[in-house]
Order: sequence, then C-alpha cells, then structure tokens
Amino acid sequence: MERERSFRGISVRAAIGYLENLGGEQRGEATVEGDGWAATLSEEKVAIGPSLQLNEVTIQFDGDPETLEPLIEKFAQKAMRAGG
Repeated sequence: MERERSFRGISVRAAIGYLENLGGEQRGEATVEGDGWAATLSEEKVAIGPSLQLNEVTIQFDGDPETLEPLIEKFAQKAMRAGG
C-alpha cells in the first residue's frame, strides 16, 4: 500500500528524526525504513499569502496497511506538535 501525506512547518531533518523515533532507520539522504514500511521524503517551500513562505515536507509511505495506518497517525501527531 502507498500513502502520501504532506506536512507544513517541519523540515526533512525533523521528519526523519520523528520516523527514527517510531522505529525507522535512515537509509539514504531522504529515505527511512522500518519493520514492514518505508518512507521517502521531499521538501519544498510553499507560498502562504502574498509574502510568506512555509516549508512543506511530503512523505511517500509504502508498506503493509496494518503497519502504515498507526505509523502515519503517530507521525502526524508528532508533526502537529512541531508546528505543521
């Protein structure tokens, strides 16, 4: 199963740290793998209004649906507390 989610207000570095805290291990510059799942991250600036830009991290999650659902939920909770 593949799921893509975007989170604003965090960096790729912070997102990798959150995924590592959830049992993953960094396997490249923007890839984290855990037991039954993998996540590939990308980062870009998005415009918020006429003069403000915000960092947005997009994560492509791949893995077993039973593993991904709770992982994505836990990650989202960590990302929300961080400001995104």
